[in-house]
Amino acid sequence: MKNHREFNKRNDRGTGRDRRDRRPSRYNENREEYKNPSEDIREDIIEGRNAVIEALRSGRTIENILIAKGDREGAVNLITALAKEKGVVIKEVDRRKLDSMSSTASHQGVIAQTSPYSYCEVEDIIQDAKDKGEDPFIIILDEIEDPHNLGSIIRTAEVCGAHGIVIPKRRNVGVTAAVYKSSVGAVEYVKIAKVTNVNKVIDQLKNQGVWVYGADMDGEEYCYQANLKGSVALVIGSEGRGISRLTKEKCDKLIKIPMRGNVNSLNASVAAGIIMYEVLKSRL
Repeated sequence: MKNHREFNKRNDRGTGRDRRDRRPSRYNENREEYKNPSEDIREDIIEGRNAVIEALRSGRTIENILIAKGDREGAVNLITALAKEKGVVIKEVDRRKLDSMSSTASHQGVIAQTSPYSYCEVEDIIQDAKDKGEDPFIIILDEIEDPHNLGSIIRTAEVCGAHGIVIPKRRNVGVTAAVYKSSVGAVEYVKIAKVTNVNKVIDQLKNQGVWVYGADMDGEEYCYQANLKGSVALVIGSEGRGISRLTKEKCDKLIKIPMRGNVNSLNASVAAGIIMYEVLKSRL
């Protein structure tokens, strides 16, 4: 890993990294910035048929499952069978009750009530990589406030073999029902750490030999040109502001995505997915 870091540092010389403050990223969405997620959003319910099925299959603790009266076909039958197998109580309720509980407006007639999501520590993510005999591959999110973006990032991270995701406690959506549904249950298979200070975590990872890349329009090289082998952490900025200035300065290198069309931006989860696949390719 030492040689890997020295190789990249030699390549960094003379690049004259631009430190412009909070310049809008090309990876941000051209739409109104999301407001800060509310702190009272529930993290103890799971909505949607596929999401509930994955929660049952993963062995997550589920207190009970609410199903709309008269809805007993297709995936609902599978949910019922899995719930009986796991000893989970099923209650038939009026659909209006589900509507009142739902935060996604798309519960599909099924809501599972669970214990709140259990976040891990950053060291748990590192240990998971060690247990698998792999170099750590970690996603660090800098104030992602759209639950659908977070859910999509979690889903892609799981597919690409990332060992975990780090999110800040403030100004970042947590694992809510909307996130769970957007990830199609992938939340159950990816470790997520919620931390007070992302920049301190970056320092911690760098001290353990992890090379930290930030996705930014002013990147020093394209993502397909970067040496993404070895221990890697990828920083993805918020939908409206991109990566904060201080966090940019903590990154070992800023990388960008090539674009040729007329639209000069990418959705945060799409940008994350493109670079995650570049990391995956380097590991195949």
